[in-house]
Amino acid sequence: MRVFTFDTTLRDGTQGEAVSFSADDKILVLHKLDELGIDYIEGGWPGSNPKDKEFFARARDLQLKHARLVAFGATRFARNTVEEDASVNALIAAGTPVVSIFGKSWDLHVHRALGIEESENLQLIADTVKYLKDHGKEVVYDAEHFFDGYCASRDFALRTLEAAKKAGADVLCLCDTNGGMLTSRLSEICADVRKNFDGMLGIHTHNDSELAVANSLAAIDQGFAHVQGCTNGYGERCGNANLISIIANLELKMGHTTIGKERLGQLTAAARFIAELANLPIRGDQAYVGQSAFAHKGGVHVSAVLKDSATYEHINPKLVGNRQRVLLSDLSGKGNVLYKLKQHGLEDRLDDTARRELLDRIKQMEFQGYELEAAEGTFELLVREALRPGLQFFEVVSYETTTKSTGSTATVTLRAQDGVHSATAQGNGPVNALDLALRQCLSSLYPGIAGVRLTDYKVRVLDNKKGTAARVRVLVEWSDHRRSWATVGVSENVIEASWFALVDALRLELMRLSADDPTIERAVEDYCWGV
Repeated sequence: MRVFTFDTTLRDGTQGEAVSFSADDKILVLHKLDELGIDYIEGGWPGSNPKDKEFFARARDLQLKHARLVAFGATRFARNTVEEDASVNALIAAGTPVVSIFGKSWDLHVHRALGIEESENLQLIADTVKYLKDHGKEVVYDAEHFFDGYCASRDFALRTLEAAKKAGADVLCLCDTNGGMLTSRLSEICADVRKNFDGMLGIHTHNDSELAVANSLAAIDQGFAHVQGCTNGYGERCGNANLISIIANLELKMGHTTIGKERLGQLTAAARFIAELANLPIRGDQAYVGQSAFAHKGGVHVSAVLKDSATYEHINPKLVGNRQRVLLSDLSGKGNVLYKLKQHGLEDRLDDTARRELLDRIKQMEFQGYELEAAEGTFELLVREALRPGLQFFEVVSYETTTKSTGSTATVTLRAQDGVHSATAQGNGPVNALDLALRQCLSSLYPGIAGVRLTDYKVRVLDNKKGTAARVRVLVEWSDHRRSWATVGVSENVIEASWFALVDALRLELMRLSADDPTIERAVEDYCWGV
């Protein structure tokens, strides 16, 4: 069955806490969803705020490849005729081919929120839908609180759908606005509606009971062919149904067609692109597209996955544009290490004994509080050191830092093969000052490290019962404009932990450069530190 997708990230999604898009962001999201093959993209509520007004003005001149842009609004106010209602006329002025309006389906809202009679509410629905149809719009009617309304008064809830249908609504979309329906009950109600209404039926669910995706799929099982949701499950309170997961389930598990299998490989990139624009980290455990969705940590799991990925993966991650990952931790087995060695092209360069020693070192570091599953750069450094045990680029003689209200100063002293190097630098903080001083010491001998820069910095307290005396783990992400990696340091002193991560990052980069640049390797040839 062909199921039409309706993305409301730019409207309902922005009602979620901490979710915000500028007008420029909304244009970028619009293009990305269009490229993904979404059928309907709801852009916002015209006239409700200056941002949406600007967005619709700019979107009017855009040529979308596939999607139809949707303007969202409500039925007319009871005190207005539909011709005089400013909100309804703003929908027409937006110039979109499709309009989505919501109306009341729950008698509680009619009596308490609107303060009108049920017959008046039916007239609001009919007048607004007809007016929009008369202006050439495709109309999606969102039956707000439909399932709560059905449970309170089935007859009235169905009559609201009938009012919209008779007035010409193209889609009747049932909304679980409070997100409280259990799947079995929602399925029963959808089946009843399907028996009483032909044409296109839609589903719009919220995730307050952690069932939004399941409820959407249940409605589709009952013959509904229009599904609404938000990218990454954004939305008010606990969020809307995650349209990314819905699409993947419909295409890969239920045999329906949405964006088409040829576009499924774009799902992960689209989800992460929109998360970046929202300035929110995508959940690692998000189904299908999260970083951890196909990550394996337990040694038994990894051993099996290396033989056949189907043993612990429900789909091939490449189908949705994701990738398999093997994590390193105190739960790691030899299979994890072997996988990582293969990932770095080093599997043939360590024998079984060396691999076992490396695994033991990893487990000991994890016991001390290191988190290598998030710091693949530190793991790569361990491997490279195991491959070239006599290779050292510099030895840290000493480092110190002071911080005053005017800034931080750091002094670093290193010993390299050509002698002792010392440098002092001022920075925005102690870590920045240490970074600058360390680079000054190394820059004349190893100019290639100038391209390494810090891109992210995180601190976690490991044993918080000790308060400010607790051990901390510092995770630092780096980039050299070609790749990104993370290194980790652990100490009771946050500056020392940061220093460990900083030094490891530069050691790793020098190891990499030495593999590409023989002059660096010659500079340290036959030089091994003694005690």
